[in-house]
Amino acid sequence: MIAVDTNVIVRILVGDHPDQTARARAAVEANPTWVATTVLLETEWVLRNVYRYERARLAEAIEAFIGLPTVTVEHPGRAASALAALRAGGDFADALHLAAAAGHEAFLTFDVRLAKTVHPGSVEVRNL
Repeated sequence: MIAVDTNVIVRILVGDHPDQTARARAAVEANPTWVATTVLLETEWVLRNVYRYERARLAEAIEAFIGLPTVTVEHPGRAASALAALRAGGDFADALHLAAAAGHEAFLTFDVRLAKTVHPGSVEVRNL
Protein backbone atom coordinates (compact mmCIF):
# COMPACT_ATOMS: atom_id res chain seq x y z
CA MET A 1 0.00 0.00 0.00
CA ILE A 2 1.23 3.48 -0.83
CA ALA A 3 0.41 6.72 0.99
CA VAL A 4 -0.02 9.97 -0.91
CA ASP A 5 0.68 13.63 -0.25
CA THR A 6 -1.74 16.47 -0.85
CA ASN A 7 -0.06 17.48 -4.10
CA VAL A 8 -0.74 14.04 -5.60
CA ILE A 9 -4.46 14.34 -4.85
CA VAL A 10 -4.59 17.93 -6.08
CA ARG A 11 -2.91 16.97 -9.36
CA ILE A 12 -5.53 14.26 -9.92
CA LEU A 13 -8.45 16.53 -9.04
CA VAL A 14 -7.30 19.72 -10.75
CA GLY A 15 -5.32 18.32 -13.67
CA ASP A 16 -3.35 21.53 -14.13
CA HIS A 17 0.02 19.80 -14.70
CA PRO A 18 -0.57 17.16 -17.40
CA ASP A 19 2.61 15.13 -16.76
CA GLN A 20 2.20 15.14 -12.98
CA THR A 21 -1.52 14.44 -13.30
CA ALA A 22 -0.84 11.39 -15.47
CA ARG A 23 1.83 10.07 -13.09
CA ALA A 24 -0.34 10.66 -10.02
CA ARG A 25 -3.37 9.02 -11.59
CA ALA A 26 -1.33 6.00 -12.75
CA ALA A 27 0.20 5.51 -9.29
CA VAL A 28 -3.15 5.69 -7.48
CA GLU A 29 -4.93 3.48 -10.00
CA ALA A 30 -2.18 0.83 -9.82
CA ASN A 31 -1.76 0.66 -6.04
CA PRO A 32 -3.85 0.37 -2.91
CA THR A 33 -3.59 3.95 -1.65
CA TRP A 34 -3.85 5.26 1.91
CA VAL A 35 -4.77 8.86 2.70
CA ALA A 36 -4.05 10.46 6.08
CA THR A 37 -6.68 12.70 7.62
CA THR A 38 -4.14 15.53 7.65
CA VAL A 39 -3.70 15.14 3.89
CA LEU A 40 -7.48 15.42 3.40
CA LEU A 41 -7.49 18.53 5.56
CA GLU A 42 -4.71 20.12 3.53
CA THR A 43 -6.34 19.08 0.25
CA GLU A 44 -9.56 20.87 1.21
CA TRP A 45 -7.57 23.96 2.18
CA VAL A 46 -5.60 24.02 -1.10
CA LEU A 47 -8.69 23.50 -3.27
CA ARG A 48 -10.61 26.20 -1.39
CA ASN A 49 -7.86 28.82 -1.05
CA VAL A 50 -5.62 28.27 -4.06
CA TYR A 51 -8.09 26.96 -6.65
CA ARG A 52 -11.14 28.80 -5.23
CA TYR A 53 -13.41 25.75 -5.19
CA GLU A 54 -16.86 26.45 -3.75
CA ARG A 55 -18.33 24.17 -1.05
CA ALA A 56 -20.30 21.87 -3.33
CA ARG A 57 -17.39 21.46 -5.73
CA LEU A 58 -15.02 20.84 -2.80
CA ALA A 59 -17.21 18.09 -1.40
CA GLU A 60 -17.70 16.51 -4.83
CA ALA A 61 -13.98 16.55 -5.59
CA ILE A 62 -12.92 15.03 -2.27
CA GLU A 63 -15.70 12.44 -2.41
CA ALA A 64 -14.68 11.52 -5.96
CA PHE A 65 -11.09 10.91 -4.89
CA ILE A 66 -11.80 8.97 -1.71
CA GLY A 67 -14.41 6.98 -3.63
CA LEU A 68 -11.81 5.55 -5.99
CA PRO A 69 -11.62 1.76 -5.63
CA THR A 70 -7.93 1.80 -4.65
CA VAL A 71 -8.24 4.54 -2.01
CA THR A 72 -8.53 4.00 1.75
CA VAL A 73 -8.94 6.94 4.13
CA GLU A 74 -7.35 6.93 7.59
CA HIS A 75 -10.62 7.67 9.41
CA PRO A 76 -13.53 7.18 6.99
CA GLY A 77 -16.19 8.17 9.53
CA ARG A 78 -14.43 11.42 10.33
CA ALA A 79 -14.01 12.20 6.64
CA ALA A 80 -17.70 11.50 6.03
CA SER A 81 -18.68 13.73 8.96
CA ALA A 82 -16.49 16.57 7.71
CA LEU A 83 -17.85 16.26 4.16
CA ALA A 84 -21.42 16.32 5.49
CA ALA A 85 -20.61 19.45 7.51
CA LEU A 86 -19.04 21.07 4.45
CA ARG A 87 -22.14 20.32 2.34
CA ALA A 88 -24.32 21.79 5.12
CA GLY A 89 -22.35 25.04 5.15
CA GLY A 90 -19.96 24.14 7.96
CA ASP A 91 -16.22 24.21 8.12
CA PHE A 92 -14.39 21.07 6.98
CA ALA A 93 -11.48 21.50 9.39
CA ASP A 94 -13.70 22.20 12.40
CA ALA A 95 -15.80 19.13 11.61
CA LEU A 96 -12.67 16.97 11.42
CA HIS A 97 -11.48 18.34 14.76
CA LEU A 98 -14.83 17.63 16.39
CA ALA A 99 -15.03 14.14 14.93
CA ALA A 100 -11.56 13.40 16.30
CA ALA A 101 -12.59 14.70 19.73
CA ALA A 102 -15.63 12.42 19.96
CA GLY A 103 -15.73 10.61 23.27
CA HIS A 104 -14.07 13.43 25.18
CA GLU A 105 -15.87 15.58 27.73
CA ALA A 106 -15.75 18.74 25.63
CA PHE A 107 -13.98 20.55 22.82
CA LEU A 108 -12.76 23.94 24.06
CA THR A 109 -12.36 26.86 21.68
CA PHE A 110 -12.11 30.63 21.46
CA ASP A 111 -14.00 30.43 18.14
CA VAL A 112 -17.36 31.95 19.06
CA ARG A 113 -18.93 30.90 15.76
CA LEU A 114 -17.91 27.28 16.29
CA ALA A 115 -19.17 27.29 19.87
CA LYS A 116 -22.57 28.69 18.82
CA THR A 117 -23.07 26.18 16.00
CA VAL A 118 -25.04 23.01 16.69
CA HIS A 119 -22.97 19.90 16.08
CA PRO A 120 -25.36 16.93 16.22
CA GLY A 121 -23.78 13.70 17.41
CA SER A 122 -20.54 15.50 18.22
CA VAL A 123 -18.61 16.28 21.32
CA GLU A 124 -19.90 19.27 23.32
CA VAL A 125 -18.26 22.48 22.12
CA ARG A 126 -17.51 25.08 24.79
CA ASN A 127 -16.31 28.63 24.28
CA LEU A 128 -13.58 29.74 26.64
